[in-house]
Amino acid sequence: MSISTVVKSIQDIMRQDSGVDGDAQRISQLTWMMFLKIFDDKETEYELQDTFYKSPIPDNLRWRNWASNDEGITGDKLLDFINNDLFNTLKEMSIGPDSDPKGRIVRDIFADSYNYMKSGTLIRQVVNKINQIDFNSMTDRHLFNDIYEKILRDLQNAGNAGEYYTPRAVTQFIADMVNPKLGEIVLDPACGTGGFLICALENMMKQAKGANDLDILKESIRGIEKKPLPHMLCITNMILHDIEIPLVERDNSLSRRPYRDYSDADRVDCIITNPPFGGTEEPGIESNFPQNFQTKETADLFLVMIMKLLKNGGRAGVVLPDGFLFGEGVKTRIKESLMEECNLHTIVRLPNGVFSPYTDIQTNLLFFTKGEPTKEIWYFEHPLPESYKKYTKTKPIQHSEFELEKSWWNDRKENDYAWKVSAEEIKNRNFNLDVSNPNKADESAELSKEKIIQKLEDNLAKTIELIESIKRAF
Repeated sequence: MSISTVVKSIQDIMRQDSGVDGDAQRISQLTWMMFLKIFDDKETEYELQDTFYKSPIPDNLRWRNWASNDEGITGDKLLDFINNDLFNTLKEMSIGPDSDPKGRIVRDIFADSYNYMKSGTLIRQVVNKINQIDFNSMTDRHLFNDIYEKILRDLQNAGNAGEYYTPRAVTQFIADMVNPKLGEIVLDPACGTGGFLICALENMMKQAKGANDLDILKESIRGIEKKPLPHMLCITNMILHDIEIPLVERDNSLSRRPYRDYSDADRVDCIITNPPFGGTEEPGIESNFPQNFQTKETADLFLVMIMKLLKNGGRAGVVLPDGFLFGEGVKTRIKESLMEECNLHTIVRLPNGVFSPYTDIQTNLLFFTKGEPTKEIWYFEHPLPESYKKYTKTKPIQHSEFELEKSWWNDRKENDYAWKVSAEEIKNRNFNLDVSNPNKADESAELSKEKIIQKLEDNLAKTIELIESIKRAF
């Protein structure tokens, strides 16, 4: 039976339970159960490596001691055990300064997890299905990617999940082009389920030549995610990629501390991320930032934070919507600062549908290096495959398509897809980065529906900004 079939059968069982309502709860339920199984399988590996290994989880709560026997406790007894023993204990685990950091990971995972299921009999059926997967088997471990992709596809359909999922083709291309080196610190300040971090990890793993290099690598990958479900998925996936203690905080990068409090000690070598866009942050968060950069637009605040957190010589690859390129007001000031503090050397313009099915907004990949001003910007317009009008859920963007950009990257010449614009010209455009491909005939003089909406939203944001400034003045 395939892994995806096992996951589908688990979700079919959950649909019979009156306590689980909708895809989001099913995914959350599956994830904490899968985490315990994965953690237990990894502990078997730790025990083989260290005969003195002691689990941070109390013996009676370890998966092997209540779940691994298919004929184990079930019904009301199992339900009572999960609700009153398992969750209460793991949520309240005492963690001291000398405690095993793995215990903190377990506690943090369960701090925001819930048992939605009300039938102990159905829980036992789910547990027995999960037991069919052996995460110490390299075959099954590699097949976890099938589970992960299945969960991500379900997240797309669970509503409001756009911030969770960036297509693997995009995360891999950005990681490849930023090209983190072993020993460099890589950060994703809005890491979601960890797609960028896993791509960076896999790339850097190829550079590791021994145990010492692997130890360095484990300290090099860092993430921050404010929502519990993607955070749990990120931690689980990184543990399966042999990062025993993932350095992934559950926090909001924009509010964890004021902008001015970051020092050189907080700066990193590489940032690769897709900050959530199209949304606004809770009131007051913008006051953490300098007054000339204050806005409620999440993606703008993230870009300001990214510039702050990069070391001189540090590199970044960031996904941003078209609205940032042509936006005015605060966006203009941010773009001016970006071009003064960083070399914004490349903008890859993506076509419609890359983030299908939850948005058709056109997006861009911005690549920049901190510590030197921009002299010119190269643009590359990623072409749709032949016969495609747009990418869709069933026809997603593929990593192999980026070979076009890769073959051009280190030997840049203008062509049908690539052109460059001087920094001076961008300044004369009042830092409007929305530059059309001059090598392609304009197929339509009219703005697309998405661009009209973005312009209206930008005008609304400027109006709100003006009202707020008037209020502050009085």
